[in-house]
Amino acid sequence: MFDTKFVVVVREDLAVWQKLNVTAFLSTGIAAAKPDLIGEAYRDAAGNSYHSMSVQPIIILSANSDLIGKIHARTLQRDVKSSLYIEEMFATGHDSANREVFARHEPDDARVVGIAFHADKKVADKITKGARMHS
Repeated sequence: MFDTKFVVVVREDLAVWQKLNVTAFLSTGIAAAKPDLIGEAYRDAAGNSYHSMSVQPIIILSANSDLIGKIHARTLQRDVKSSLYIEEMFATGHDSANREVFARHEPDDARVVGIAFHADKKVADKITKGARMHS
């Protein structure tokens, strides 16, 4: 049905609240960068209006720390722009602090806990090779 994939990969050893938090944050990055992924507003039978959501499914995968690092490297190698969440961001309390701690890390030393991207299906599958559906 879709030629593309909207993918979020979370590190498998995170606490459940961290996985949910990271998934939510990363998804907003993709939605902001790709407004065409957002559909029309929802309306219920009573006429109430609700926010628009993604027009395609969001695939949630999990990976260990080594693999998620490789997935990050693969996005960079293929020039696929991503949303990235690093472990140190859990210790901050607001956006500017997140940006500050993020800016201290090179790709090779970033302790990636989550990554999201939107790409062609075949490219997405190559990037996420080895990751599995989150359960």
